[in-house]
Amino acid sequence: MNNSMISASVTLNNLQRKLDLISDNIANADTVGYKAKQGSFEDTLTRVQQQDKAFQLGGRRTDAGFNMGFGARMGEVTVDLTQGPLKETGSDSDIAIEGNALFEIQANGQKAWTREGGFQLAPYGADARNMYLLTNQGHPVMGTNGQPIRIPVNTKMQVDSDGRVYAQGINGKSTLAGQLSLARVQHSEGLTQVDGNVFQLAAGANEADVLTNRGVTAQVRQRYLEQSNVDMTSQMTDMLQAQRAYQLAAKALTSSDTMAGIANSIRQ
Repeated sequence: MNNSMISASVTLNNLQRKLDLISDNIANADTVGYKAKQGSFEDTLTRVQQQDKAFQLGGRRTDAGFNMGFGARMGEVTVDLTQGPLKETGSDSDIAIEGNALFEIQANGQKAWTREGGFQLAPYGADARNMYLLTNQGHPVMGTNGQPIRIPVNTKMQVDSDGRVYAQGINGKSTLAGQLSLARVQHSEGLTQVDGNVFQLAAGANEADVLTNRGVTAQVRQRYLEQSNVDMTSQMTDMLQAQRAYQLAAKALTSSDTMAGIANSIRQ
């Protein structure tokens, strides 16, 4: 297999990964709280190919060698945590974050985070006296005390801009039920996105290096939802560029295969 065939095949595989990532972003353009994923390309292994001695003429100022690459690969996938537009819904259980922060939730017995604030008040477990704030996937939303946010049955939930949750009774009296646990993102590359628009720590990442509960300046907006931050214009542009690069790499692979066939058919 010659160098051009290796470069083309490696590049094709990684361009397909790029197209899959763009497709995922476009498919979630209307998903509440979705954060677009980004992937950058970089060269794979490169080396310097030396020219024959005949090229090494006296007085030459540049090196006689030339760089030879073996295609390009997509580097690490990062999450774009920029603010998405807020939409008013009027539902008491809908909560949006304005600023750099994530809701802490409990997913499958593990700590996780999300920006999707389309919550619901529903029973949870065997507790029949309280209603719990849950995600659409049924994961409890956690408070700063390490316990799920809950309010007594037949009360109305009120949330202020600092994330404090109050239970308002029929008589209009409000009592503090808890406070939403918000985490500020310090290094987004330490997060990985999983099913259900949920973030978890990447393999080997330390929570203290990725997230912090200190210095959270984000505000909470009740009865609002944060929309996806996917920019369809940029996604379509990236898709066209990736498709053109895919066509070029496929053409290079076809040409290399044709030349290899010609070389094999030559008889001495």
